Amino acid sequence: MSAPNVPVNFFGMPFGLAGLGEVWTTLADYHHAPALVGELVLLLSAAVWLTLMIAYLAHVLPRRSEVEAALLDPVAAPFASLAFITPMLLAGQGLYPHAAVAGRVVTDVFLVLTVLLGGWLTGQWIYGPVDLDRFHPGYFLPTVAGGLIASAAAAQVGQRLLSEVMFGLGVLCWITLGSVILGRLLLRPMLPPPLQPTLAIEVAPAAVGSLAWLALNGGRIDVVTAFLAGYGLLMVLAQLRLLPVYLRLPFMPSTWSFTFSWAAVATVGLTWLQATHVTGYRAWQDVLTAAITLLIGGIAVRTLVALRRRQLLPPPPPAAAAPAAAQPAAPPAAPAAVP
Repeated sequence: MSAPNVPVNFFGMPFGLAGLGEVWTTLADYHHAPALVGELVLLLSAAVWLTLMIAYLAHVLPRRSEVEAALLDPVAAPFASLAFITPMLLAGQGLYPHAAVAGRVVTDVFLVLTVLLGGWLTGQWIYGPVDLDRFHPGYFLPTVAGGLIASAAAAQVGQRLLSEVMFGLGVLCWITLGSVILGRLLLRPMLPPPLQPTLAIEVAPAAVGSLAWLALNGGRIDVVTAFLAGYGLLMVLAQLRLLPVYLRLPFMPSTWSFTFSWAAVATVGLTWLQATHVTGYRAWQDVLTAAITLLIGGIAVRTLVALRRRQLLPPPPPAAAAPAAAQPAAPPAAPAAVP
């Protein structure tokens, strides 16, 4: 039996769980939640990432041309970066506090892989121009999310200069790609339904940039944090107008696009509430944490239901019929392997 075909956008699942783990570890840092909750969620994220990576490699190693095809696909290619970004995030958040040397090594290895893949994809998009109508917010992932999460992770493991370099990479890619992506969304037709959940990624750059800067400056709310919050607030409010679009969508793997994006917003919200001590800030922190936990937990449960019903993985293509003259008299051959 051939290994299942795991699309690269499935790596959004451990990515979203890692974002939820960061929410809970942030709350634990403020002594408002047990540290064990965040650590267990991060451990679950690592287990899901490892399971997906093993399944993906088992499928593609005998079919190496499929790796190249995925990296050349103008829709799917940006999601491949999550295979490297997620363990980098997990190493800084979950591994480093318990094993500093191992956490720093894993962070650095996946940081290098993230930058190399981001550079390759950027060159590919220049070399083979992308149809503007196929551009989507997932294009933020390889370099904007990759660079800013690398910045936060490097700061967490004590590599400040590297963190500053990665912050520059992420912010400047956000400026350049953000204008193209927003222009496409404003001036071209709506994304097709399978890609409409990626519209939630529009809230992520300002939030992830804030987290990277907070990791660099010691968690203080300053002019840069406020600057990023202004644009982040605009993108969060813009999502309200998109609710009718989201409510019409069925569940699909791309629904995981909502998870990390909103988890990053929630983490920044927790930080602002803790720093400003607005009236009832503890209650608001609990509401925020409960809301993002219910969102991501609900998507995770719906994913398990789809998996149990065998609706999650893409179906194998039908076997191609052989020419009549070449068909053997023996019983027909088994269906072709899943690509």
